[in-house]
Amino acid sequence: QVQLAESGGGLVQPGGSLRLSCTASARIFTIGTMAWYRQAPGKERELVAALTRFGRTNYADSVKGRFTISRDNAKNTVYLQMNNLKNEDTAVYYCASSGDYWGQGTQVTVSS
Repeated sequence: QVQLAESGGGLVQPGGSLRLSCTASARIFTIGTMAWYRQAPGKERELVAALTRFGRTNYADSVKGRFTISRDNAKNTVYLQMNNLKNEDTAVYYCASSGDYWGQGTQVTVSS
């Protein structure tokens, strides 16, 4: 059983930055893939970014060049650095891992 806890969401103006954190209860280098998803009101949940245990990354086209996923194995934590945020990035962001484990989500609101 893996427990995931997100933090770092909040309200930010367009063009601003936020860094989300996801701390896992297990050593993340033993988990196949860590990922961030998001779900905006009235929309389906979508993949934002993924990071394999081998360091390979995958990003949604809408966030390429603006978001970066990374990890700190010593802290069992995965990060999502979000720069140049746009109104359409507003959503609840979820951390997920291989084995279908999910965090509770953290709200990100981009608004002036």
